[in-house]
Amino acid sequence: MSSPIKLNEDQKAQADVLLALLDQQNNSELKIRLEQSLPAIWFGSSFVEQKCQRYPELFIELVRSGELERAYNANELQNKIIASLKSDSVSSETELMTQLRLIRTREMIRIIWRDLAGWSELTETMCELSELADACVDSALILLYKWNCAKLGTPFDQDGNQQHLVVLGMGKLGGHELNLSSDIDLIFAYPEEGDTQIDKTENKKIKNNKSITNHEFFQKLGQQLINALSKLTADGFVFRVDMRLRPFGSGPLAISFDAMEDYYQIHGREWERYAMVKARVIAGDQEQGEQLLIRLKPFVYRRYVDYSAFESIREMKAMIQKEVKRKNKELNIKVGAGGIREIEFIGQVFQLIRGGRELKLQSRSILKVLVTLQELGILPEFVVEQLTVAYDFLRRTEHRLQAWRDEQTHSLPTDETAQQRLAYSMGFADWNSFNQQLLHHRTRVHEHFEQVFVAPQADTPSDETVELTPLWLGEIDDNDALELLTNNGFSAAQDVWRHIKTVRESRAYRNLSARGLDRMDRFMPLFLSA
Repeated sequence: MSSPIKLNEDQKAQADVLLALLDQQNNSELKIRLEQSLPAIWFGSSFVEQKCQRYPELFIELVRSGELERAYNANELQNKIIASLKSDSVSSETELMTQLRLIRTREMIRIIWRDLAGWSELTETMCELSELADACVDSALILLYKWNCAKLGTPFDQDGNQQHLVVLGMGKLGGHELNLSSDIDLIFAYPEEGDTQIDKTENKKIKNNKSITNHEFFQKLGQQLINALSKLTADGFVFRVDMRLRPFGSGPLAISFDAMEDYYQIHGREWERYAMVKARVIAGDQEQGEQLLIRLKPFVYRRYVDYSAFESIREMKAMIQKEVKRKNKELNIKVGAGGIREIEFIGQVFQLIRGGRELKLQSRSILKVLVTLQELGILPEFVVEQLTVAYDFLRRTEHRLQAWRDEQTHSLPTDETAQQRLAYSMGFADWNSFNQQLLHHRTRVHEHFEQVFVAPQADTPSDETVELTPLWLGEIDDNDALELLTNNGFSAAQDVWRHIKTVRESRAYRNLSARGLDRMDRFMPLFLSA
């Protein structure tokens, strides 16, 4: 990506030093590409500039290995991280944290450079960020589990089967859609209750030689894993970890499969169905983890066509909109009107409604879901195309915002310099050109969201609906009811009135829950008016 941007004197001197280290590479074509892209990278990412200056050896190694210029092959990144953590230098939690943070720094330089230089597509960037998180979590877990078994004993169930932790990745991580500076939403679980078993000849480090419960073991292991990933040290952090999607939100860090299944059957709420759509086993016991997801699937995907999802997601969106207004987040491209969240809502509401019957809708990728909705005839081709293009634009904008300082932000800048930086990194000559295109995409997204979710006849009842409400509720006598029905166009008013009373007096209606009665009492006047 050739750049008209000029580096200041200090930046140019630092760039010259960095590029001079590559001279022995003797690849003039490569050096030209780096010289052309470097100004745009440092203009768009203070984070990369600072890290290249602090860790020039990481940049040099990325260039000499050829990895800066190409996408990784399948499992290449994970194998690389596992190999680096098997070295003799990693024998404690402190050394593990140091090594993980160096790995993260190296890979973030590479990913951001390729993104800003235009050498990678959006899907590659999201997938490699997600694979980086998967590999860091899994590799750290392998070591921490081994060290804890040596100190506390090895966890087994009552039948003598060794137990391992299962880590579920939720949200964008689960969908292989992670962004440049995202939290990772995790849930910890283990298959069975039991106790640790101690081999006294092998485990000399165990204090008092006392076993503990599997719950205590995995609780401690989970805490150590979170600390290894999210603790801020002199080398930064690996990933911020968010555990609030776990059962009860603030309950135990890890629970058994049976306890988790019971939770969702008894206490599971509608928004948790939405969250579980993207759940994926990212670390630990993969086979047992897949069995857990199979057990939880009936909670997420209903066997019938479940239209209640419309109301629950509308309620979620209303809560977000209130928060947006309260905190002045209109410039937020994630949760603001026409933002990323509205595209996700459009896809995921149909997943919850029809996913139990249409198995192709059980995909974790929003882009694949949109394609499936088009194939099933649920969304028109032009709508899917517009949403897909808007998603690409919004997610790339999100990455450009976060690449600057590796900060978790989704808000558009108000400072003129920052605006110009964002516009240029998105391929626009100025802020106005970029902002017009952004508004174009957000307007389209919001219009499609409104088409799917908004029911104007329910939000602003018509005069006819208001008039027919007391009729349905039985608040008027027979003569007034017949006159009202006739005036509203019912030619067989007496038959209609008889049917209405039959429904309202039926056992099925009387046995509805309070929520069901409320829905029915709001629906019937709308139905009669229509």
